Amino acid sequence: MSAADPSPPARPASPPDPTIAAAEARPKGHLTVLDGWRGISIALVLAAHLLPLGPKPWELNEATARMGMAIFFTLSGFLITRLLLADTRITDFLIRRVLRIVPLAWLAMAIAFPLTDAAANTYLPNFLFYANLPPIRLTAVASHLWSLCVEMQFYLAIAMVVLLAGARGLVFMPLLGLAVTLLRVRDGAYLDIVTWHRIDEILAGVTLALISGERLGQAAVRLVSRCNVYWLVPLAAVTCHPDATFMNYLRPYAVALMVGSTLYAPPAAARALLSSRVLKYLAAISFALYVIHGVLMETWLGSGDRLVKYAKRPLLFALTFALAHVSTFHYEARWIALGKRLTARRRGAGR
Repeated sequence: MSAADPSPPARPASPPDPTIAAAEARPKGHLTVLDGWRGISIALVLAAHLLPLGPKPWELNEATARMGMAIFFTLSGFLITRLLLADTRITDFLIRRVLRIVPLAWLAMAIAFPLTDAAANTYLPNFLFYANLPPIRLTAVASHLWSLCVEMQFYLAIAMVVLLAGARGLVFMPLLGLAVTLLRVRDGAYLDIVTWHRIDEILAGVTLALISGERLGQAAVRLVSRCNVYWLVPLAAVTCHPDATFMNYLRPYAVALMVGSTLYAPPAAARALLSSRVLKYLAAISFALYVIHGVLMETWLGSGDRLVKYAKRPLLFALTFALAHVSTFHYEARWIALGKRLTARRRGAGR
């Protein structure tokens, strides 16, 4: 009843059924707020890597980078799981994933490795995305691509799960995520780039997708839908700070819950921010921004003492964004379109 209609109801209204309310609010179709979170993710990573954030003893750069990557991994697990819940054709899934990630990553490494005299024994581990596994063989110019190693290994693992057990096998992934977190606790791994100490951040996103898809029961849906993002942002930030010690074990779940809280009727201000055109654009070019900025940091643009280095930052930002725009809309787009054509052709041939 609106404020303009003061007349009382004919009978007392019954309290709303939270199950029905959650079901009506559940996310459907394209989730615009996720574009906003992706834009925030890459903005945090760029800020952490390229700008001085507060006094150095506060370790805000490290905390910001952790938050950005945790959001990125949550989104990855969420979106990949939604894809597989809707379509379990694994070959098509892998074709599209490979053509989304590999062309730009390989191009960046193919250009950067010879120019930086990367050791010969680093080529294969980096090009096949296992350089983050012991013995770690990441190179300085591609050290930031450890996350793509985790991503590609996750794609293979989840593809195997669906291939062997179908979409039903995905409901066991939250247990795997919990096992990874317990392993981190046992090993004292607050933060690590090795897959078995980091993939719980992606698996938390998988769990969120299963919740939003109502595969884990209505109680889980009600829990996430009732959360308030304004309370979860500071909690997630704490779990990303190096000084938070054991709270870092909760980072995957705090960040996933923060993102998940905005899937169900988020506050108007949060919805407006996450739906903004700026964040949408950042989301569109986020992958290219991530790959390119790390490479450019190892060039002349990232060299020199503190004063000289930061004097070059505007040029580094400008070149990063220019190259990312061109890459996204004129290079990567061709490979993505190829993936769609190949999978459409396979489906046509299968009829």
